[in-house]
Amino acid sequence: QVQLAESGGGLVQAGGSLRLSCAASGRTASIYDLAWFRPAPGKAREFVAALRWSGDSTNYPDSAKGRFTISRDNAKNTVYLQMNSLIPEDTAVYYCAAAITPRWHLRALFTGYDYWGQGTQVIVSS
Repeated sequence: QVQLAESGGGLVQAGGSLRLSCAASGRTASIYDLAWFRPAPGKAREFVAALRWSGDSTNYPDSAKGRFTISRDNAKNTVYLQMNSLIPEDTAVYYCAAAITPRWHLRALFTGYDYWGQGTQVIVSS
């Protein structure tokens, strides 16, 4: 079992920044990929960013490229999501997810992830 705990959400004005954290515990050695998702209209969970737990690979959708950066601190078993130039459309609950099954490509579909955190709320005011 892997447990994930998000933090760092809050209220920020448009154009501002936030850094979200996701602390992993339990069987962290089994983690293959870690990612961030958020709900979106017409989608159960919208992909925001992903990284390979034991490598340098990252993946972003076009909507996040240039604004969001995913990184990790393996010593702390923590993944971060740095969000800059926030817009009101970024308002959502952000969920951290972990996948334990090896895949060649970083997965962007929420169905590919096995463990989820409880989420952290981000509100971007205009």
